[in-house]
Formats: sequence, C-alpha cells, structure tokens
Amino acid sequence: MSFEGRNVLITGASRGIGRGAAIELARRGANVAINFRSHPDEAAEVAREVEDLGRKALLVQADVSDQAAVEEMVAKTVTEFGRLDMFVSNAAYSDRELMIDADMDGFRRTIDVSMWGAFYGVRAAAQQMVQQGKGGAITVVSSPHAVLAIPTSMAYNMAKAAIDHMARTAAIELASHRIRVNIVHPGWIDTPGERKFFSEEQIQQGAGNLPFGRLGTTEEIGKGIAYTLSDDAAYMTGSTLTLDGAVSLPWWSNRADGEM
Repeated sequence: MSFEGRNVLITGASRGIGRGAAIELARRGANVAINFRSHPDEAAEVAREVEDLGRKALLVQADVSDQAAVEEMVAKTVTEFGRLDMFVSNAAYSDRELMIDADMDGFRRTIDVSMWGAFYGVRAAAQQMVQQGKGGAITVVSSPHAVLAIPTSMAYNMAKAAIDHMARTAAIELASHRIRVNIVHPGWIDTPGERKFFSEEQIQQGAGNLPFGRLGTTEEIGKGIAYTLSDDAAYMTGSTLTLDGAVSLPWWSNRADGEM
C-alpha cells in the first residue's frame, strides 16, 4: 500500500487513533495535514515524526464543530500541498452519563463534534475532490457504538449511528466521481482519551475481560485506515471495516460469565 505523492488531511490527529493513522500513512509515503483543537505540543510531535519519515507535515488547528473552520482547514491543506487526495474523519468527543442525568451542554458538544464535525469534514473534502476531478478516498472513523446501545453513551451512540449512514449515503452520491467513502469501527483501543472515563487499573482489568485479553492499538487501527484509503481497496466503498477484537460479536457480548 503506497501513498507516495498523495496528500491526506486527518482530523483529531494529535493523539490516539488519529496519530496512529498519520504515522502509518506517512510511513507509506503520504504528506499529512494534522488537525488538532487542543494538545498543540502533541500535534507538533506528530508533525516531527511525519517529517522524520521524509514527508511533508502541516499543522492545522481547528474545532471541527465549526463549519467555516473546517472549510478553511481544507483550503489550507490544498494551498500547502497542492491538492487533497484523502481525508480521514477521526475527531470525536464524548461525555458519558445516563440520559436522564446528562448535562445537556456535554450532550450537545458530543453531537456537534462527533456528528456535525464528521459531516463538515466529509462535505468539505468531497467538494474539493469533486473540483479536482481525479477521484479520492475518504474514511470515517466510527465505532461499534453505532450499532450497540451502550448505556451512559447515548449522545455518542446517536452520533456514531448517524455518521455511519452519512458515510454510506456519501459513498453512493460520490461514486460517479470515483470518490470512495468507507467506515472503520475500532473496538476498545488504548488511547489517551480512554483515561477520561477509566483509571489505569480499570483499563487493565477491563482489557483482561476482552475476547483477546487486551485493548487494540492505535497502530493496528492506523493500518486498517490505510487499507481503506489504498488502491488495494479500489473496489471498496460504502463498507465498514470492523477492527474490534470480537467485542461486537453476539457470541461474546451475550455469553454467560466464564462461558466460551
């Protein structure tokens, strides 16, 4: 999977899955525009790693819930790199509370970033790719939350279900332009963001209870994202690549304790 000479914009790329995708794509030849809202030091570190791999890096600070900022981010990427070949919608936000107790500011923020932010990015990237007339590839990082009704995560569940259908609709609307749109469903991945919800002890205990006995890695998800963007997946669009270590399989999630 070579991306030599191609340019990608990744939202939420300063840490976690976005970082993993940025490094993997740079390793395979892509120039990378690194979007971040906070964590500027970590974003700069990702840029240095991309450049150490011999690729161009562009830091683009923007809140993806701001449509104008997203459109400006795409424009900056094109100004710097000359065109946009690939886009990864990865930025997300989530608060976790029972629906009846939810702080509505956090609930709305989850929807604004995780749903509207994804839409603004896909729309702006697609507009640029259509204008260029040379096709392109878009990957939307979603979640098993799109199909599993996980309690305390209603806003996030809603947002992920929405962007799955958004991506599939975009895939059919953009097929005639040879712009592919696919979805990646990561499972429980070892990212800094997980520390918002769980202590280190809870993470290690929870990981041991997973089917594979561990959390997934950002490197594994980065490789999956790279595949969906690559020419190896040239006939793949409107599809979902699930990399969740069997978390969403009914045989595991519905089994009795201790039963295999």
